[in-house]
Amino acid sequence: MEGGETQKIIKEGKAEILVLEKNVFYNPVQEFNRDLSVAVLSLIAKEKHENFTAIKTETVKINPSDQAGVKHENGITILEALSATGLRSIRYAKEVPYVRQIIANDISAKAVESIKRNIQHNKIEDLVTPSHEDATMVMYQNRKTRFDAVDLDPYGCPSIFLDGAVQCLDNGGLLLVTATDMAVLAGNSPETCFVKYGAVSLKSKACHEIALRILLQHIAAHAGRYGRYIVPLLAVSVDFYIRVFVRIYTGQVKCKENTSNLGMVYQCTGCESIMIHPLGMKKLNGGYKLPMGPPVDQLCKFCQYKHHIGGPIWLGPLHDQPFVRELIDSIETMNLTTSKRLIGVLNVVTEELDTPLYYVLDRLMSIVRCDTPSMVKFRSGLLNAGYNVSFSHAHRLSIKTDAPAEVIWDVVRAWEKIHPAKREKLGKESPALAILTTESTKEISFDLHSEANPESRRMHMQRFQVNPTVNWGPGARSTTIIDLSEKTSKRARNQNKHKKKFEETSPSGSPPLKQQKSNV
Repeated sequence: MEGGETQKIIKEGKAEILVLEKNVFYNPVQEFNRDLSVAVLSLIAKEKHENFTAIKTETVKINPSDQAGVKHENGITILEALSATGLRSIRYAKEVPYVRQIIANDISAKAVESIKRNIQHNKIEDLVTPSHEDATMVMYQNRKTRFDAVDLDPYGCPSIFLDGAVQCLDNGGLLLVTATDMAVLAGNSPETCFVKYGAVSLKSKACHEIALRILLQHIAAHAGRYGRYIVPLLAVSVDFYIRVFVRIYTGQVKCKENTSNLGMVYQCTGCESIMIHPLGMKKLNGGYKLPMGPPVDQLCKFCQYKHHIGGPIWLGPLHDQPFVRELIDSIETMNLTTSKRLIGVLNVVTEELDTPLYYVLDRLMSIVRCDTPSMVKFRSGLLNAGYNVSFSHAHRLSIKTDAPAEVIWDVVRAWEKIHPAKREKLGKESPALAILTTESTKEISFDLHSEANPESRRMHMQRFQVNPTVNWGPGARSTTIIDLSEKTSKRARNQNKHKKKFEETSPSGSPPLKQQKSNV
């Protein structure tokens, strides 16, 4: 290589990419993202193939891997708008069945050269076409020909690409979107969130689901401008990013449902109780009407604190449950590195209630300064009261339930009676005292309920993020330098670096006088 640069091969799935050790744009943590995308696209491609050939799943069972890596004239077309090294496109070509064409695009000339080398190395020139263009221009130029799937995996916010993406997808096409700017989506900068996503984010324990629902409402808003609407297949919050898979359909009448699929979030600044207020409502006999509101008084009825308002967020389903169950079955037949975690996360998804947002167990008990019960006991309290409860895949201590906030606080009060808080230490105007001194509306029993421990938990599935690896995180923008052989983290390597520097420069091995004075 020129300039003494050395080249090495990184393998992931069935793909191999050639990279320069000096400038490696590869994040191993994102393998979960890519594995999930391969599995979802495989199902979509198989569905289109079966519809085209009129083959029914019940009579002919097709193993997706038998058809991958071969060009199919009636297969799907895929655009990877921001391709970098081309790894994702190459994996799609070699692992997704029934593919006709994949366009691997990048605006960087160096990236496109890398894509070309990797396409040749993997011998998939007939399936993957490199493209050197602005991603938005590629999408706008294909508004008539259209793609079956568009994959957007940018560094940060995907907003600028969504207008083109919703226009260049075929009817029923799949849009795959990643967002990594979680600080913005999770409430650290609500004004920036409004600029980028058209919604105000909240600092909430349910921030990861709020992030998903903000992104979905943003996609729905872009689609609605062109008489199109979205149907989410799967929306997940994992690691340091969110990833959504939505189908885009054309239908002006269905677009009107957006008002009933969107709503505002009211969160108390004291006890953090959540209330949802839809922007519109469907009439039983058809048509739509405006809701009456607001759903809360000026002060919270539980603790007399004021509310923060966020949104709008998507209130419709996050997941298509039949699709997710089919996805789990297909992953079990595929050879994916992260399949164990994929199956665990997706099983939690199948158990999720279709209700917006969740509470977090230890935070609920922290608000009233009380010992935290086991998850099974708290869930049993809600189930015995006649309500449904589930985990959210976005948080290991989540309480997702159709019980109103009144009942949730009834469960908290019932537990506090058994394990009393030190009320003398609670302030007179504290949310804790206001909640604990209020009469309960329901009798709560903590007797073990048969559904309190869900199957995914009983089976000890890998449901949530394990301890981070050395290179865990989003990485840097397109100039990421990663030494894959390095076993210690950058943070650990940088500890005491200034002290080491002084020791190296001082002849006696002791810091200079100025440094000595600063340490006294």
